[in-house]
Amino acid sequence: MKIVKSQGVTETERLLVDLCEQTFLNLWSFPNPYKEDGKELCDLLVVFERTAIVFFDREKALDTEQGNDAGDVAWRRWRRRVIDAQAKTAHGAERYLRSGKCIYLDSQLKTPLPRGSNDSFDVVHKVVVAHGAEDACKAASDQNVAGSLAIAYGETREYVIQFPFFLDLDKQNPIHVFDSHNLPIVLKELDTVWDFTDYLNAKSKAIAQLDGLVYCGEEDLLAHYFLNYDEDANKHRIGTDDPSISFVMVGEGEWHDFERSDVYKRTRQANEISYLWDRLIQYTGKIALAGRSIGVSPLVAGRSAIHEMAKEPRFSRRALSEHMDAAIRNFPAAAGKSARNLSVMSSFYGEKRYVFLQLRAPKHMRKRKDFREVRQSMLEIACGVVKTRFPAVQWVVGIAVDPPKFSRKMSEDFLLMDCTDWSDEKAAHYLEANKVLGFLESGAQWIEKHATRFVPRS
Repeated sequence: MKIVKSQGVTETERLLVDLCEQTFLNLWSFPNPYKEDGKELCDLLVVFERTAIVFFDREKALDTEQGNDAGDVAWRRWRRRVIDAQAKTAHGAERYLRSGKCIYLDSQLKTPLPRGSNDSFDVVHKVVVAHGAEDACKAASDQNVAGSLAIAYGETREYVIQFPFFLDLDKQNPIHVFDSHNLPIVLKELDTVWDFTDYLNAKSKAIAQLDGLVYCGEEDLLAHYFLNYDEDANKHRIGTDDPSISFVMVGEGEWHDFERSDVYKRTRQANEISYLWDRLIQYTGKIALAGRSIGVSPLVAGRSAIHEMAKEPRFSRRALSEHMDAAIRNFPAAAGKSARNLSVMSSFYGEKRYVFLQLRAPKHMRKRKDFREVRQSMLEIACGVVKTRFPAVQWVVGIAVDPPKFSRKMSEDFLLMDCTDWSDEKAAHYLEANKVLGFLESGAQWIEKHATRFVPRS
């Protein structure tokens, strides 16, 4: 079934849609979904496994140039309409999502959100995107060169003195507030489901544990998160696990300095190749949304090869794309009209491996109606052989393509092999089938490549 998604109503909503399609990809981001009563649930919904992220976009110009008192009144009015009203709506959206009621992608309530019937949400993140205060914020102080909103999460809001460009937010039921300046920064720097949700999870944990968390802009908190690496837990975090520390403040300029560091520049350059992985997922998603494949639900709601690929963080996609690019470049030019190349690639998840099969076949073979079936069968055998070589692996993702070195138009086949119920009989079956093909029997080497989020100095 073809699915036509909304592209957003306002200019800022369309910006949000574009950014989220790049970050969460087209199969997991849904603009302007609807509730059963025909009312909009939110401006954009991201659904991945048992995590939901609801975005609310609001634009209203803030004018504080009418004197101090008038400026304070304008700020309070702006906050009520842009922040407080959207926060209330976000809490209602969370309740609706947790209720298990149906979500639709169209106002006619004809296209339900592709999702398993028994799925529920363990985590719901609420994000309010507030536009309109940036220019007023810059004009109010020469020190605020970015125009970002300062934010504080604390135990109580009753006695906090409200003043312009500073938001005190409820830590008991927190929302995340991005603004015009830092929305593109956050979504472009955390541009996978894993990267974005890991940041929000770390932030939510810090909000819950600390008596107070204060920062001058979301981009500064992001820099703090990137620079604050816990080697024991192998994770980035916000604040510290030291129980004696109950308050964390992140000053202005953290992002400005981090963005200009050598490690940041090296990493941005190194990550360019990783978008090969994204393009594979996006292309397949585009075909599914157009109704020209097995459908959207198997890709979105259940485990699939594409779903598993989308789980990889950015630094893992970098390593996987480097491996694929090397395999493509090294495909033998003088191999004849029939040739193949098999690569085995590691995942961020230790129980998973990827198989990348390039198969070159003569033109008359490619024209056969069963050519794709033959290639898929070869891919399945290769995945089965990889499982026998890596006994601890529970999932094998297979990717088969025409060698890009020789093919202008590339067709892809994907396969997800569930090895959680592996048996000696299955192993024997694939080893027997492999006697003809000889995958991984030529003494070929494969590399378990270790990737880090930031690229160290070489």
